[in-house]
This record gives sequence, structure tokens and C-alpha cells, in this order.
Amino acid sequence: MLWLLAAAWCVLLPGPIYGCQKRIIINPEANMNISQIISYWGYPYEKYDVITEDGYILGTYRIPHGKGYSRKTVPKAVVYLQHGLSASASDWICNLPNNSLAFLLADRGYDVWLGNSRGNTWSRKHLTLSPESPEYWAFSWDEMAKYDLPATINLILEKSGQQQLFYVGHSQGTTIAFIAFSTNPELAKKIKIFFALAPVVTVKYTRNPMRKLATLSRKAVKILFGDKMFATHTLFEQFIATKVCNRKIFRSLCSKFMFFLTGFDPQNLNMSRLDVYMAQTPAGTSVQNLLHWAQAVKSGKLQAFDWGNPDQNMRHFNQLTPPVYNITKMRVPTAMWSGGHDVVASAKDTENLIPKVANLIYYKEIPHYNHMDFYLGQDAPWEVYQDLIGLMEDYLQN
Repeated sequence: MLWLLAAAWCVLLPGPIYGCQKRIIINPEANMNISQIISYWGYPYEKYDVITEDGYILGTYRIPHGKGYSRKTVPKAVVYLQHGLSASASDWICNLPNNSLAFLLADRGYDVWLGNSRGNTWSRKHLTLSPESPEYWAFSWDEMAKYDLPATINLILEKSGQQQLFYVGHSQGTTIAFIAFSTNPELAKKIKIFFALAPVVTVKYTRNPMRKLATLSRKAVKILFGDKMFATHTLFEQFIATKVCNRKIFRSLCSKFMFFLTGFDPQNLNMSRLDVYMAQTPAGTSVQNLLHWAQAVKSGKLQAFDWGNPDQNMRHFNQLTPPVYNITKMRVPTAMWSGGHDVVASAKDTENLIPKVANLIYYKEIPHYNHMDFYLGQDAPWEVYQDLIGLMEDYLQN
């Protein structure tokens, strides 16, 4: 973070110093919200508030058709895109239209929906709880799987008039899907194919620097981060994104900060759009969600959140210890892609996952991919999206 402060100081100084203020490139999307980005590229959009059973209000976005279609055109099918940890729906639209999965799908005639998990920038409302209260933030991926996915998928099918949809998840977006589709058979029946990008079920072998939090006590983590929100996007980070990282001299440093957390693949990142990428993330989640991931690193299991004592666990699960999720019960047709340079979803954890997926219809490892290449990679359209869309087309023709 010290280099970011130094870079910010360089930008704030009057006049060009050693070229630090040269080559300023500003992408307007860096200062836009999700609706504005979709509209900026000429696509139609609709916004819906999904209300979960436990009262959370989730901002959900729809791109009903591409630029070459009219509103009267019947879409091929519904596709739902779900982001990862501390991210948002902007992941799927932050590249150019010919490199963003949401826009590519819309242009192929699909009805595209973008979800936002509770607690992120676009889903920070509740019917009764205030985000200023710790009670609002008492959730993790357990609740996202139990409440967020069913509520969102049901609303999408209701509004679209469809009975099933294609589900695309990245990282934590795959975690909550594995849980939801293995524990909720009725929800699983509504999924045509589950596309898992950088799938995360266990993180026993993860090499992400955040794994060090697993060595700390729960009390220590709360002293560091509090008991509410974790990794929200701040004004300082927006400044760094739009005033520092959009300058050519700082691109290498900014990208290294991103690669440090996700794995390196510098040749595959569009450096001219760093301001957009960094302006849209992080979008925030709960400290409890962070604790849940630390628990998963320690245990090596996909297990519900341990509330800290047997009485609390009994209240939440009717048993003294949190249950382990058995994903072998999931029967949804599943296609998976993993990356050889992914430090979050490690090769060893993925290797252990593969035999547990009962209906695996496709798998591809991409040796040079890091954790974010699946939505930011310049070659994602032919390394991932080409086959993903091909599997959809095959399904619809059969």
C-alpha cells in the first residue's frame, strides 16, 4: 500500500514530475454504476430488487437482448451470472463489449441477468435492519446459498416466463451454487447447466495471501476489521483507480497489486482499462464471510459457519457442530474451467473437487490463467466463452 500512497502524492504535486502526470487515459466507465455502464455501450437494461426470505434486498440487473435485437424478439434462453467474493455484477461488463461475457451473451440472443450478493455495493439494503448495525452483517456464504440464490433465480424465472436457466458462477459464485444445488433439489431442477469458472469448494491448498488470516483467532480478526463490513470500495481507492492507475507510468505497479491477490498473468490483462477494473472493486462483503473462509482454510472442508459455541450452532443447525455440505448429491450438469496460475482456487483443491461432481459434462484447465482471467482475460472469449456458449447452443438444439 505504500507505493499507492507514493503514487497518489506524485499525482497531487503541481506540474509533471519525472513524467508521473503524462499519458493520462480516462475510461468513463470508471465513474459509472452498473446501469450506466450497460447503457454506455448501447444495451438495454432493467433493474429489479430481489427480496430474500430473511429481508435482504439485492440489486439485480437484466440485459434482455443485444444491440442487434428488438424487444419483441423471443430470447434463446435465460443466463444468470453470479460474481465472486467481494465483487459485483460489474465483473461481467467491465471489459469492452467484445470481451465481456454479459454483452457477448446478449448479442447472441440470450436474456442475461446479473446478480449481486448481499452486502456488496449494489445490495446493501434490508427491510428492517440497518447496514450500520452488526446484525445486518451477520451472514456469510451460507445465507447466500440458502436465501440469495433461490430468491434471485425464482424472480428471474418469474419475470422471464421461463422454467429453467443457465447458471454461470465465478469463484464464490460457484461455492454458493454447489451448496444450493446439492441441498435444494427443487432449485436444482431449475438449472439447465451450471458453468463453474475458477470453482471453489475447498480452500485447503489455497495460496492466496488472505489465507494468513486463518492463523488468527476470531477475536483478532474482529479487532483488525470490526464486526461489520469488509473490503468496501473507498473514496481513496476510487482516487487511486481514476487518478493514479490510469497513468501509464503506474500501470505495472497497479497490476502487480491485483496479481498479488489472484495470481500472475500480465500479458492477458488490458492495462488501458485498469482504472475501470479497480474502480469497480472491491464491492464489499461481511467480516463474518471472511471468517467463514478462514474457517474453510483451517478445516479443509466445505462446512457451514461455526457460530462459536454449541448452543449457537444448535440454534442455527439443530446440531452441536456445523454441518458439512455434501456436493456429491448435486446432479446438475456441470462444466468447469480452472487456471494453472490461480492462487485462490488451487490446482490441488480443484483436483480433489473433480471426482465429487456427479454430472461433470466438461472440464478444461487453462495453464496460464489466474483467478480473474475468467472475466478479465483478453483471451477469455476463445479460451472460455466460446466453449461455454457452444455448450448452451448444443443444449438448446437437443
